[in-house]
Amino acid sequence: METTLTIEAILLALGLTLVAGMSTAIGSVLAFFTRATNTRFLSGALGLSAGVMIYVSFMEMIPEALGKLNSVYAEDAATIYMLLAFFGGMGLIALIDFLIPEDENPHEFHRVEEMGKNSEKLKRTGVMLALAIGIHNFPEGMATFVSALDGLDVAIPIVIAIAIHNIPEGIAVSVPIYHATGNRRKALTYSIWTGLAEPIGALFGMAFLLPFWTPTISALLLAAVAGIMVFISLDELLPGAEEYGHHHFSIGGVILGMMIMAVSLLIL
Repeated sequence: METTLTIEAILLALGLTLVAGMSTAIGSVLAFFTRATNTRFLSGALGLSAGVMIYVSFMEMIPEALGKLNSVYAEDAATIYMLLAFFGGMGLIALIDFLIPEDENPHEFHRVEEMGKNSEKLKRTGVMLALAIGIHNFPEGMATFVSALDGLDVAIPIVIAIAIHNIPEGIAVSVPIYHATGNRRKALTYSIWTGLAEPIGALFGMAFLLPFWTPTISALLLAAVAGIMVFISLDELLPGAEEYGHHHFSIGGVILGMMIMAVSLLIL
């Protein structure tokens, strides 16, 4: 089947994934120069990211995937394949979460004011968090890359949402390493490496998926990415937003994210 992918589209998708991944550095820098975490802002921002991801998954990506599959398969078969891909995406990210030790799970958000005295334990915590978040970000990079290939109207909001949710991850890595070593450059380097897992995931997707790219593969990947996005929202973003203790800010963020996504899809 004919593919509509171009070199420009592929390079743009890689660039957007790099931007999303590098936002961990923003969190790292915030940890250096901020005495206390703005929990209201982070709670609302994480809720907004969840709202964007959930809305775009159910209102754009799944219908788009189903439409592509309907052009190739009978209606019932297309729906079954879409659902298998959707829940398969959920299963993939859930398996990654299961394999990461609970104590090092990136869903444990850290605050700047949690810093304590220098210790090897703090440094180990930071290193293990960097590794865990890097593993966690790998499929997110593939997801961002695939969504970007399908068009900027879907890609831009997803990139922004993932970038926002990477900021507290950068804090989580930077906080213990900086306060264990007193070395800002080392803390920033670890944060950047965790973010680089996303464009590396995108490169992996490009190398192994693009040679077989067809409308069917595109549709199945869109549905799988939707599953990944919904799982991240329900398992990571919303609990993280609630953990900061500002329920109405997190829910307001969710609603605002959905509204922004709805308006952007109408305009673009």
